[in-house]
Amino acid sequence: MHGLVNKALQSFISDAFGGVVWHDVAQHSGITQLLGADGFEAMQSYDDSLTESVIEAAVILLRRPRDSLLEDLGTYLISHERMEPLRRLLRFGGVSFTDFLYSLDELQGRSHLAVPDLALPDLVISEAGPDSFLLTCTGGPLGFGHVMVGILRALADDYGALVVLEHRGMQRADRADGTPGTVDLIGIEVHDPAYHAGRRFDLATEAAQ
Repeated sequence: MHGLVNKALQSFISDAFGGVVWHDVAQHSGITQLLGADGFEAMQSYDDSLTESVIEAAVILLRRPRDSLLEDLGTYLISHERMEPLRRLLRFGGVSFTDFLYSLDELQGRSHLAVPDLALPDLVISEAGPDSFLLTCTGGPLGFGHVMVGILRALADDYGALVVLEHRGMQRADRADGTPGTVDLIGIEVHDPAYHAGRRFDLATEAAQ
């Protein structure tokens, strides 16, 4: 797993639950013993088992359902100021939430422009009816679909859209390189693409004061 993903997971636990909790999770998962007190480095790659160990430790110590914790991670990736670069990358997908959905097929290519060795699942969006969509996530790490639900929920709010999301199941499937992955199905119903004002977003980064 790319270090950016692991570092985001570390930041989520620390920011959402406190540095002491991250310390306990790192100790319980063995991260401290392997990597030291600072934890993950953003530009390195790590075995997927280390990521899984952190998630399992967080689920146990926080007494939170795994799916719920992963959805909260997805929400954090969009809503927390520390993650603003990721929010900007995704918001470039379109001026409305529906436009963004249609751009998901291109997300892997856009992410490679920013981080060439960042391996994202294949995302395929299809129309399931009027203002209704089905997102298929193929080849992601275990639980990625629930992270994606959190991302979509936060982005819908970011755009000001009224959206209903449903994780419709998951099955294991190998990635292109033969390593284990999953296929997740996510149902998306856009009831009102302009339900409220949403958060401000400028195409150009504001100049430093």
